[in-house]
Amino acid sequence: MQFKSSIKTICAAVAMTAAAMAVAPAAHAGTTARTKYPIVLVHGFIGFDNVLGIQYFYQIPSALRNEGATVYIASVNPSQTTEFRGEELIQQMKQWAAKDGVKKFNLIGHSHGGPTVRYAAGTVPTMVASVSTMAGTHLGSKVADEILAGTTPGGTFDSVATAGLKLISWLTGNKTTSQTDLLTALNALSTPGAVAFNAKFPVGAPTTTCGSGPLTAKVAGNSMNWYSFSGTSVKTNGWDVSDALLAYTGDYFKGEANDGLVSQCSSHWGKVIKDNYTWNHLDEINQVLGTIGSGAADPVAFYVQHANRLKWAFL
Repeated sequence: MQFKSSIKTICAAVAMTAAAMAVAPAAHAGTTARTKYPIVLVHGFIGFDNVLGIQYFYQIPSALRNEGATVYIASVNPSQTTEFRGEELIQQMKQWAAKDGVKKFNLIGHSHGGPTVRYAAGTVPTMVASVSTMAGTHLGSKVADEILAGTTPGGTFDSVATAGLKLISWLTGNKTTSQTDLLTALNALSTPGAVAFNAKFPVGAPTTTCGSGPLTAKVAGNSMNWYSFSGTSVKTNGWDVSDALLAYTGDYFKGEANDGLVSQCSSHWGKVIKDNYTWNHLDEINQVLGTIGSGAADPVAFYVQHANRLKWAFL
Protein backbone atom coordinates (compact mmCIF):
# COMPACT_ATOMS: atom_id res chain seq x y z
CA MET A 1 0.00 0.00 0.00
CA GLN A 2 1.47 3.33 -1.05
CA PHE A 3 0.61 5.09 2.21
CA LYS A 4 2.35 2.44 4.30
CA SER A 5 5.43 2.92 2.15
CA SER A 6 5.26 6.62 2.96
CA ILE A 7 5.14 5.81 6.67
CA LYS A 8 8.51 4.10 6.24
CA THR A 9 9.78 7.42 4.88
CA ILE A 10 8.54 9.15 8.04
CA CYS A 11 10.38 6.67 10.23
CA ALA A 12 13.56 7.14 8.22
CA ALA A 13 13.31 10.92 8.56
CA VAL A 14 12.74 10.66 12.31
CA ALA A 15 15.71 8.32 12.66
CA MET A 16 17.97 10.70 10.74
CA THR A 17 16.82 13.59 12.89
CA ALA A 18 17.43 11.70 16.13
CA ALA A 19 20.88 10.57 15.03
CA ALA A 20 22.12 14.02 14.06
CA MET A 21 23.86 16.36 16.50
CA ALA A 22 22.54 19.85 17.10
CA VAL A 23 24.84 22.84 16.64
CA ALA A 24 24.38 25.41 19.40
CA PRO A 25 24.21 29.05 18.31
CA ALA A 26 26.76 31.49 19.65
CA ALA A 27 26.01 32.96 23.05
CA HIS A 28 24.34 36.34 23.00
CA ALA A 29 22.75 38.39 25.76
CA GLY A 30 19.82 40.33 24.34
CA THR A 31 16.44 41.59 25.48
CA THR A 32 14.37 41.30 22.30
CA ALA A 33 12.41 38.28 23.59
CA ARG A 34 12.29 39.23 27.28
CA THR A 35 8.55 38.77 27.88
CA LYS A 36 6.79 39.53 31.15
CA TYR A 37 5.64 35.93 31.46
CA PRO A 38 7.58 32.80 30.46
CA ILE A 39 7.06 31.08 27.12
CA VAL A 40 5.96 27.45 26.89
CA LEU A 41 6.60 25.53 23.65
CA VAL A 42 4.21 22.62 23.03
CA HIS A 43 4.86 20.00 20.35
CA GLY A 44 2.37 18.33 18.07
CA PHE A 45 1.41 14.81 16.97
CA ILE A 46 4.40 12.41 16.76
CA GLY A 47 6.28 15.18 18.54
CA PHE A 48 8.73 15.28 21.42
CA ASP A 49 10.50 17.74 23.64
CA ASN A 50 13.99 16.33 23.10
CA VAL A 51 15.19 13.08 21.51
CA LEU A 52 18.89 12.21 21.72
CA GLY A 53 19.83 15.87 22.01
CA ILE A 54 17.59 17.05 19.17
CA GLN A 55 14.77 19.40 20.12
CA TYR A 56 11.42 19.38 18.32
CA PHE A 57 11.58 23.18 18.09
CA TYR A 58 15.03 22.97 16.54
CA GLN A 59 17.41 25.70 17.84
CA ILE A 60 14.41 27.83 18.82
CA PRO A 61 14.53 27.63 22.66
CA SER A 62 18.19 28.67 22.78
CA ALA A 63 17.56 31.59 20.41
CA LEU A 64 14.70 32.80 22.59
CA ARG A 65 16.79 32.46 25.75
CA ASN A 66 19.69 34.30 24.13
CA GLU A 67 17.29 37.20 23.62
CA GLY A 68 16.15 37.23 27.23
CA ALA A 69 13.14 34.90 27.28
CA THR A 70 12.42 32.37 29.98
CA VAL A 71 11.41 29.22 28.09
CA TYR A 72 9.83 25.97 29.22
CA ILE A 73 9.44 23.00 26.87
CA ALA A 74 6.44 20.79 27.46
CA SER A 75 6.60 17.01 27.24
CA VAL A 76 3.17 15.62 26.39
CA ASN A 77 2.08 12.33 24.88
CA PRO A 78 2.87 12.24 21.12
CA SER A 79 -0.32 10.37 20.26
CA GLN A 80 -3.33 10.90 22.48
CA THR A 81 -6.47 13.04 22.74
CA THR A 82 -6.23 16.80 23.00
CA GLU A 83 -7.72 16.65 26.48
CA PHE A 84 -5.19 14.04 27.63
CA ARG A 85 -2.28 16.09 26.30
CA GLY A 86 -3.78 19.25 27.74
CA GLU A 87 -3.98 17.76 31.22
CA GLU A 88 -0.32 16.76 30.99
CA LEU A 89 0.55 20.32 29.99
CA ILE A 90 -1.44 21.78 32.88
CA GLN A 91 0.33 19.56 35.40
CA GLN A 92 3.70 20.74 34.09
CA MET A 93 2.56 24.37 34.21
CA LYS A 94 1.56 23.93 37.84
CA GLN A 95 4.93 22.35 38.64
CA TRP A 96 6.83 25.21 36.96
CA ALA A 97 4.64 27.77 38.70
CA ALA A 98 5.28 26.22 42.11
CA LYS A 99 9.01 25.82 41.52
CA ASP A 100 9.75 29.22 39.99
CA GLY A 101 6.94 31.42 41.29
CA VAL A 102 5.42 31.93 37.84
CA LYS A 103 1.94 33.48 37.74
CA LYS A 104 1.10 33.12 34.03
CA PHE A 105 2.50 31.64 30.82
CA ASN A 106 2.59 32.51 27.13
CA LEU A 107 1.64 29.24 25.44
CA ILE A 108 2.85 28.46 21.90
CA GLY A 109 1.67 25.22 20.27
CA HIS A 110 2.54 23.70 16.91
CA SER A 111 0.13 21.41 15.02
CA HIS A 112 -1.79 19.32 17.61
CA GLY A 113 -0.05 21.53 20.14
CA GLY A 114 -2.45 24.28 19.01
CA PRO A 115 -5.65 22.69 20.38
CA THR A 116 -3.58 21.42 23.31
CA VAL A 117 -2.70 24.93 24.48
CA ARG A 118 -6.31 26.02 23.88
CA TYR A 119 -7.40 23.27 26.27
CA ALA A 120 -5.04 24.60 28.93
CA ALA A 121 -6.30 28.15 28.38
CA GLY A 122 -9.89 26.99 28.71
CA THR A 123 -9.23 24.87 31.79
CA VAL A 124 -6.83 27.04 33.85
CA PRO A 125 -7.37 30.53 32.36
CA THR A 126 -5.83 32.31 35.36
CA MET A 127 -2.49 30.75 34.40
CA VAL A 128 -2.47 31.86 30.76
CA ALA A 129 -1.42 35.28 29.39
CA SER A 130 -1.56 34.40 25.70
CA VAL A 131 -2.25 31.57 23.29
CA SER A 132 -0.29 31.33 20.02
CA THR A 133 -0.67 28.53 17.50
CA MET A 134 1.51 27.63 14.55
CA ALA A 135 -0.34 25.50 11.99
CA GLY A 136 -2.80 24.43 14.65
CA THR A 137 -5.18 21.61 13.74
CA HIS A 138 -8.18 23.69 14.80
CA LEU A 139 -10.52 22.33 12.14
CA GLY A 140 -8.86 18.93 12.01
CA SER A 141 -6.68 17.52 9.25
CA LYS A 142 -7.77 15.82 6.05
CA VAL A 143 -4.71 13.62 6.40
CA ALA A 144 -6.11 12.19 9.64
CA ASP A 145 -9.48 11.72 7.93
CA GLU A 146 -7.87 9.79 5.08
CA ILE A 147 -5.78 7.54 7.31
CA LEU A 148 -8.76 6.71 9.51
CA ALA A 149 -10.81 5.82 6.45
CA GLY A 150 -8.28 3.20 5.39
CA THR A 151 -7.10 1.84 8.74
CA THR A 152 -8.39 -1.28 10.47
CA PRO A 153 -8.46 -0.85 14.28
CA GLY A 154 -6.12 -3.38 15.81
CA GLY A 155 -4.64 -4.20 12.41
CA THR A 156 -0.96 -4.52 11.51
CA PHE A 157 -0.56 -0.90 10.44
CA ASP A 158 -2.17 0.39 13.63
CA SER A 159 -0.06 -1.86 15.83
CA VAL A 160 3.26 -1.10 14.11
CA ALA A 161 2.63 2.66 14.03
CA THR A 162 1.59 2.70 17.68
CA ALA A 163 4.76 0.81 18.62
CA GLY A 164 6.83 3.43 16.81
CA LEU A 165 5.03 6.23 18.59
CA LYS A 166 5.60 4.54 21.94
CA LEU A 167 9.31 4.39 21.14
CA ILE A 168 9.35 8.14 20.50
CA SER A 169 7.48 8.72 23.76
CA TRP A 170 9.87 6.46 25.67
CA LEU A 171 12.93 8.21 24.24
CA THR A 172 11.62 11.55 25.48
CA GLY A 173 11.04 10.17 28.97
CA ASN A 174 7.29 10.83 28.84
CA LYS A 175 5.54 9.21 31.79
CA THR A 176 2.43 8.15 29.85
CA THR A 177 4.12 6.09 27.13
CA SER A 178 1.92 3.05 27.80
CA GLN A 179 -1.15 5.10 26.85
CA THR A 180 0.19 6.15 23.45
CA ASP A 181 -2.18 5.06 20.66
CA LEU A 182 -2.33 5.98 16.97
CA LEU A 183 -6.07 5.78 16.38
CA THR A 184 -6.89 7.74 19.53
CA ALA A 185 -4.80 10.65 18.28
CA LEU A 186 -6.11 10.42 14.71
CA ASN A 187 -9.69 10.63 15.94
CA ALA A 188 -8.80 13.77 17.89
CA LEU A 189 -7.09 15.22 14.80
CA SER A 190 -9.95 14.34 12.45
CA THR A 191 -12.55 16.81 11.24
CA PRO A 192 -15.32 15.37 13.48
CA GLY A 193 -12.91 15.31 16.43
CA ALA A 194 -12.07 18.98 15.93
CA VAL A 195 -15.75 19.94 15.67
CA ALA A 196 -16.48 18.22 19.00
CA PHE A 197 -13.48 19.86 20.69
CA ASN A 198 -14.32 23.33 19.36
CA ALA A 199 -17.85 23.06 20.75
CA LYS A 200 -16.32 22.71 24.22
CA PHE A 201 -13.55 25.30 23.74
CA PRO A 202 -14.86 27.98 21.33
CA VAL A 203 -12.99 31.05 22.61
CA GLY A 204 -10.81 32.59 19.91
CA ALA A 205 -12.67 31.01 16.98
CA PRO A 206 -12.74 32.88 13.65
CA THR A 207 -15.83 35.04 13.26
CA THR A 208 -16.17 34.22 9.54
CA THR A 209 -15.37 31.15 7.43
CA CYS A 210 -11.59 30.96 7.06
CA GLY A 211 -11.39 34.38 8.69
CA SER A 212 -9.70 35.78 11.76
CA GLY A 213 -10.77 35.62 15.36
CA PRO A 214 -10.33 38.19 18.14
CA LEU A 215 -6.94 39.40 19.32
CA THR A 216 -8.17 39.61 22.89
CA ALA A 217 -10.82 37.33 24.37
CA LYS A 218 -11.82 36.25 27.86
CA VAL A 219 -12.18 32.80 29.37
CA ALA A 220 -14.15 32.79 32.63
CA GLY A 221 -13.48 36.51 32.97
CA ASN A 222 -9.73 36.16 32.37
CA SER A 223 -8.45 38.14 29.41
CA MET A 224 -5.72 36.74 27.15
CA ASN A 225 -4.31 37.40 23.69
CA TRP A 226 -4.81 34.92 20.84
CA TYR A 227 -2.56 34.64 17.77
CA SER A 228 -2.17 32.20 14.87
CA PHE A 229 0.31 31.63 12.07
CA SER A 230 1.00 28.99 9.40
CA GLY A 231 2.83 28.11 6.22
CA THR A 232 1.34 27.13 2.86
CA SER A 233 4.24 25.52 1.04
CA VAL A 234 4.96 21.81 0.74
CA LYS A 235 8.15 20.96 -1.17
CA THR A 236 10.59 23.61 -0.02
CA ASN A 237 14.06 22.05 -0.05
CA GLY A 238 15.26 19.19 -2.23
CA TRP A 239 17.76 18.13 0.44
CA ASP A 240 15.03 17.70 3.05
CA VAL A 241 14.02 14.02 3.22
CA SER A 242 10.61 14.92 4.65
CA ASP A 243 9.49 17.02 1.68
CA ALA A 244 8.50 14.06 -0.47
CA LEU A 245 6.20 12.74 2.24
CA LEU A 246 4.60 16.14 2.82
CA ALA A 247 4.05 16.50 -0.92
CA TYR A 248 2.24 13.15 -0.84
CA THR A 249 0.01 14.06 2.10
CA GLY A 250 -0.51 17.56 0.70
CA ASP A 251 -2.42 16.01 -2.21
CA TYR A 252 -5.20 15.03 0.20
CA PHE A 253 -6.23 18.69 0.33
CA LYS A 254 -7.18 18.69 -3.37
CA GLY A 255 -5.80 22.11 -4.20
CA GLU A 256 -6.63 23.81 -0.89
CA ALA A 257 -3.67 25.78 0.45
CA ASN A 258 -1.84 23.71 3.06
CA ASP A 259 1.57 22.95 4.59
CA GLY A 260 1.43 19.22 3.86
CA LEU A 261 -0.54 18.28 6.97
CA VAL A 262 -2.73 21.26 7.95
CA SER A 263 -4.83 23.49 5.71
CA GLN A 264 -4.49 27.25 5.74
CA CYS A 265 -8.05 27.71 7.04
CA SER A 266 -7.63 25.07 9.75
CA SER A 267 -4.71 27.04 11.17
CA HIS A 268 -6.83 30.11 11.88
CA TRP A 269 -7.59 30.83 15.53
CA GLY A 270 -7.54 34.16 17.29
CA LYS A 271 -5.86 37.02 15.43
CA VAL A 272 -4.36 35.65 12.21
CA ILE A 273 -1.00 37.40 11.91
CA LYS A 274 0.25 35.58 8.79
CA ASP A 275 -1.00 32.36 7.21
CA ASN A 276 1.13 31.97 4.09
CA TYR A 277 4.78 31.66 5.09
CA THR A 278 6.79 29.70 2.52
CA TRP A 279 7.15 26.85 5.00
CA ASN A 280 5.83 23.32 5.17
CA HIS A 281 4.72 21.63 8.38
CA LEU A 282 8.26 20.84 9.53
CA ASP A 283 9.82 24.09 8.36
CA GLU A 284 7.49 25.79 10.86
CA ILE A 285 9.60 24.35 13.68
CA ASN A 286 12.91 24.63 11.77
CA GLN A 287 13.02 20.92 10.93
CA VAL A 288 14.43 18.73 9.55
CA LEU A 289 17.58 20.21 11.15
CA GLY A 290 17.04 23.64 9.69
CA THR A 291 16.73 22.61 6.03
CA ILE A 292 14.14 25.19 5.02
CA GLY A 293 13.62 26.53 1.52
CA SER A 294 15.92 29.03 -0.15
CA GLY A 295 14.69 32.55 0.44
CA ALA A 296 12.15 31.51 3.08
CA ALA A 297 11.81 33.44 6.30
CA ASP A 298 13.99 32.12 9.13
CA PRO A 299 11.72 30.14 11.53
CA VAL A 300 14.08 30.76 14.45
CA ALA A 301 13.95 34.51 13.88
CA PHE A 302 10.17 34.26 13.61
CA TYR A 303 9.80 32.90 17.16
CA VAL A 304 12.09 35.62 18.51
CA GLN A 305 10.03 38.22 16.63
CA HIS A 306 6.80 36.82 18.05
CA ALA A 307 8.25 36.90 21.55
CA ASN A 308 9.03 40.56 20.92
CA ARG A 309 5.37 41.04 19.93
CA LEU A 310 4.35 39.51 23.27
CA LYS A 311 6.89 41.68 25.08
CA TRP A 312 5.39 44.89 23.70
CA ALA A 313 1.90 43.65 24.53
CA PHE A 314 3.20 43.43 28.13
CA LEU A 315 2.59 39.68 28.24
